Amino acid sequence: MTERREFTGPTEPHPRTGQPVGLPVDAAPADRPGPVTLTGRFGRLEKLAAHHAPALWDAVKGHDAIWTYMPGYGPFTDAADFITWVESRTTLSDPYSYAIVGTDRRALGICTLMEIRPASRVCEIGHVLYAPALQHSPLATEAQYLVAQYAFETLRYRRYEWKCDNNNAASKRAALRLGFGYEFVMRQHVIAKGRNRDTAWFSMLDGDWPARKARFERWLAPDNFDASGRQKTRLSELPL
Repeated sequence: MTERREFTGPTEPHPRTGQPVGLPVDAAPADRPGPVTLTGRFGRLEKLAAHHAPALWDAVKGHDAIWTYMPGYGPFTDAADFITWVESRTTLSDPYSYAIVGTDRRALGICTLMEIRPASRVCEIGHVLYAPALQHSPLATEAQYLVAQYAFETLRYRRYEWKCDNNNAASKRAALRLGFGYEFVMRQHVIAKGRNRDTAWFSMLDGDWPARKARFERWLAPDNFDASGRQKTRLSELPL
């Protein structure tokens, strides 16, 4: 029989009982996300607004596969339904939605900060919607760098989560490529669109971020791209 080993983080003796307890941390709550603009070399993130909807619709219409693993919405059959859905997302505080906008000022995707728990300084990057034109582009990776930097350095979160349907192989590969650590699969976690969903959990911690940040910035450096904008070294080829 294989021995099951449980994770145990750093501990210290309780000052009165001597029992092992977790180390003290800064218990001041993290901040909630707000309507910031996060600007990079390849584009920017800005608070999702109704005016983003027409360009987003043009970018995603007819691509039903990008909605398969979204938990409770999509695909949309017409622009009116999609625009109504976008408008409904703009008013939510959790998930808090950002549009991913290219240098041509056209929105190509959405990502959110969600499951926001300021008291524990935990949040999740989720509801990530990338139009085909955004997928596999430098902006696709840069957007993840920008929102992670915002979560750790500005909002002061200490745990940053990525969760996805365990059948979503592309999302699991992306989590690992971006520097998240795999944790476990929660079986029968939710019912999504009338189907069972086992959820794969990944995380990045504040102590992980400095090395992850340096890795992102090495990949994003201008000298990592040729004159045609093609990457020379893949992010997955750079050490964590």
